[in-house]
Amino acid sequence: MKDFYFNDQQWAIRYVVTDTGSWLSGRLVLISPHVFGNLHQDGDCLLVNLTRQQIENSPAIESHKPVSRQYVEEYYRGVETWGAGGFPEAPPPLHFIPSEQASDDLHLQSTQALSGYSIQTSEGVIGHVIDFIMDDNSWAICHLVVETGHWYSHKEIVISPKHIDRISYEESRVFVNLTKEAILEAPQYHVTPLGEAYGDTRNFD
Repeated sequence: MKDFYFNDQQWAIRYVVTDTGSWLSGRLVLISPHVFGNLHQDGDCLLVNLTRQQIENSPAIESHKPVSRQYVEEYYRGVETWGAGGFPEAPPPLHFIPSEQASDDLHLQSTQALSGYSIQTSEGVIGHVIDFIMDDNSWAICHLVVETGHWYSHKEIVISPKHIDRISYEESRVFVNLTKEAILEAPQYHVTPLGEAYGDTRNFD
């Protein structure tokens, strides 16, 4: 799994970007998360209820593009701009709106692209997104992991999507309806075995 595409209104995972590896010459395809089985706590793989043929016929990543790619590819239409690592060599202008896209895709975000976005409160910026916590039953993002503070006094806290007003690609920011004080008092994120962590983190508001 290389990335997760999610709807930023329901915060539900719509597609898992999957690298098929040498089997299909490294083709990247989109797979619905609902075809996956349970995650084994003692392993690093997911069982999938698909045949090789079905995976081979899965839509390519070009069929549904997250907002970050829509902006860049629309602005540089017909020009090769993707540099090393799949990142654009130059950003599009502010307030540029992609056209001729499916309405659902206008709310399609990439967890990979969103990592590193600043957290914007009404009082200013505090911290940035470093990870996501997902529910593997509903395949929804239940929390964002945010790093706050400085390198010598930083901590990692979790924020529920219900506190997020909007995501701005142009500004690389996530706007929240929380004060800086509320964020600093949010529950801290601790890496624990899956069975234990779910009992703690899923209920953080």
